[in-house]
Amino acid sequence: MDKLKAYGVHMGKAKCAVDLGDGSERGEYVNQDYILHKLGRPHRSISLMYCYYPLDKEWPGRISQVMKDADISFQWDYPYDDYFTYKGGLNGNTDDEPFTYMRDVRRHGQDVTLTLTIDPNVTDDHLIAIANDLRPFGRLLLRINHEATGNWFSFTKRTTYQGVADFYCRFNRILKEYAPNVSTILCIGGVEDPNNEKIEMEEIFSQAVKDTDIWSVDKYMALHWGWPFDVALKDSENKSYSRSKVSDIYEMTKRSYNRFKYINGGVSKPMVMSEFNADGDVTGPYDQAAMVKEFCDMLKADPESWFSAFTFYQFRDRGRLGLEIEDPNYSDCGIEQPVLKTYKEIIHDDFFTPEMTRGEEVSFPVKLRWGGAEDAEGIEIPLHFDKTPHFCEVTFDDDSNIMMEINGKWFYKSPKARTIDLMSAFFEKPLSGAADLTLRLFAPPASGENDLSQEDGLFNSYSTIEKLPAIRIEYEPVE
Repeated sequence: MDKLKAYGVHMGKAKCAVDLGDGSERGEYVNQDYILHKLGRPHRSISLMYCYYPLDKEWPGRISQVMKDADISFQWDYPYDDYFTYKGGLNGNTDDEPFTYMRDVRRHGQDVTLTLTIDPNVTDDHLIAIANDLRPFGRLLLRINHEATGNWFSFTKRTTYQGVADFYCRFNRILKEYAPNVSTILCIGGVEDPNNEKIEMEEIFSQAVKDTDIWSVDKYMALHWGWPFDVALKDSENKSYSRSKVSDIYEMTKRSYNRFKYINGGVSKPMVMSEFNADGDVTGPYDQAAMVKEFCDMLKADPESWFSAFTFYQFRDRGRLGLEIEDPNYSDCGIEQPVLKTYKEIIHDDFFTPEMTRGEEVSFPVKLRWGGAEDAEGIEIPLHFDKTPHFCEVTFDDDSNIMMEINGKWFYKSPKARTIDLMSAFFEKPLSGAADLTLRLFAPPASGENDLSQEDGLFNSYSTIEKLPAIRIEYEPVE
């Protein structure tokens, strides 16, 4: 092999980013190595869902476990929301959930979206403590008290809707002071009535629309909200499910964005869909996949650039809202659904993948910067292949933490790993002949946290690569 050259490369935003929900009241967290192997690429962000009700006597137990013998007929009938409980905050610590998972997400080259439902009656010292918890986790996205115009979450039952809106603005101000690395996501009902241009509770939430960093709506093109307490049956007398036209969901979401922009004085902010899917309980597995594809095709065909990202809810689910269904016999196993193949094709489309921009040739050692999944500086190595190889592997002699990509497939090298086999990049995409490919390397923080002692440690993490790894490419079996 000729002497290899390396160039700087910047990873930037996709035309539309893709995020993924991983764990909720409906399923447990799945480790990022498994997800990466299944889907072949990291996401911009992984969404984790937690609650914080420290004033309740049952806290910090997960409420469905604490009250497992209670007579409950609806998912949100517990005293507080049945999410995993946030172990940080006032008098808490960051050695437990969600921080263990946040570190896993970030070391795998993804940002964190933390959904946190919070008792609006907590005092500022609780919110300051949460802000301080989040400081080391880079460009984190925080979705506070989501679906705030609904009536199912506990926080809406503990104050007025104006109180919910005021709490959002209060916490947003605290974050800007104590954790400016955190961007806030306001998730409320958008334009829901085709005959009304206003968003739900517009007057109440208008200040929150102006204060937040990101606008969001949750949109399920089909949903069985009675799960797991009933079964969605055709022509059911007590209907606990719905299904919409994909085009209606698309247009209402776009109208919501335009109304948010109007409320904000014509100034645009990023618009995302923080929960997106069609429930297989209603549609069955085949229409579920078709509806997800139809929505994404509409995004690609739209000449207007108005939508920043969606979060697919979720990777593995005990019901039928997952790319996998949890195996009822063994919870660590997932049963792949048809939507997984469709989703995998979507997220490997150029429209949904990060932009890569090559820079100048670099010499070693080289310092790499990890700002986040939409702003990172790595290196890329041009490689020539005569044909599809029989062996392709890369060997490091250090404890670097590396995310790398070749032929459209991503791989993770942990600090303890030395050799990474890249051959699976050619199993689904074999070469038709000779080809020039690029191996790209990025260095997210090995600990999952930024070093806050650095001047810009709130927003960036740095790693030094001393030399190129050894790359082995062979075109025939050993014998």
